[in-house]
Amino acid sequence: MTDQHEPEQHEPDDLEDDLEDDEDFDDEFDEDFGALPPPAAPVFGLGDVPDGYRSGFACFVGRPNVGKSTLTNALVGQKIVITSDKPQTTRTVVRGIVHRPDGQLVLVDTPGLHRPRTLLGERLNDLVKTTWAEVDVVAVCFPADEKIGPGDKFLVNELAKVRRTTKIAVATKTDLVTADRIGEHLLDIAELGRETGTDWAEIVPVSSVAGDQIDLLGDLLVGLMPEGPPLYPDGDLTDAPEEILAAELIREAALDGVRDELPHSIAVVVEEMGLREGRPDDKPLLDIHANLYVERDSQKGIVIGKKGARLRQVGTAARQQIEALLGTPVYLDLHVKIAKDWQRDPRQLRKLGF
Repeated sequence: MTDQHEPEQHEPDDLEDDLEDDEDFDDEFDEDFGALPPPAAPVFGLGDVPDGYRSGFACFVGRPNVGKSTLTNALVGQKIVITSDKPQTTRTVVRGIVHRPDGQLVLVDTPGLHRPRTLLGERLNDLVKTTWAEVDVVAVCFPADEKIGPGDKFLVNELAKVRRTTKIAVATKTDLVTADRIGEHLLDIAELGRETGTDWAEIVPVSSVAGDQIDLLGDLLVGLMPEGPPLYPDGDLTDAPEEILAAELIREAALDGVRDELPHSIAVVVEEMGLREGRPDDKPLLDIHANLYVERDSQKGIVIGKKGARLRQVGTAARQQIEALLGTPVYLDLHVKIAKDWQRDPRQLRKLGF
């Protein structure tokens, strides 16, 4: 399936012939897809840093689908992390960078902590817990439209084992409930802190969709960072490689409207990405060739759709998002392959970067 800035597509009859089963998952992925570079060293020579300037790392954690990614995007001011109403959407650690006159805030978006049913789930949970110990502040998200439950208690109890990290609580999705419900929710969060021996440095209600108290949350987080120079150059919004951002946006488009059992089975790898040679400087075109992996042949049919219709929709939606993020016209070539039971296979997980 090909989607691009300038119309050019496979004919429907040719589409499925181009889609390859890759049941053996051959050694075609040598890079560690999904891995991120280590935190940046302080950036010096960027001009005068005012007295009291602060910089550091904050991590949003919580059960799946509590608004962590949406909150990250709201604070950064641009979409850098995919969002979905499907739980466990986030699989990689993506850092978003917030630039302010008084400080620089590096936001780490993590997968939701959950009861794992696969090896992939276990590795995502390990990723979350590792991140907790490496940041300055952990912000636990509790959606206001849901009551505090066993999953929240389990998460906060686990977080209580991390002694040296400052912890705050964020009541998300406040636009979905009444003021009375927000008050009850804040009291429940405070009580959970007492029950688990967690000393919340702050408890703040926010709505990423409505923009309520997002600036206040940014103020609170920056105030909890250590004093120090900026860690990234001005203007950088993320340190995630463009290949990862493109793959995530493709996966987000593929998740839209699929059946409940399918989202966890979709993985995306960008095989090749680069500016097309021979184009005029004022008319660049970014070529992206990517594979969508599913676990079974029946799932491949769902992703492709009748005569390739759904895959074309995925390509169009993903291309538009990638162009908006990177600011360059895109030629997007998508193929669907099968990697049987990849969520449970250590070898295949490694080749997909997990």
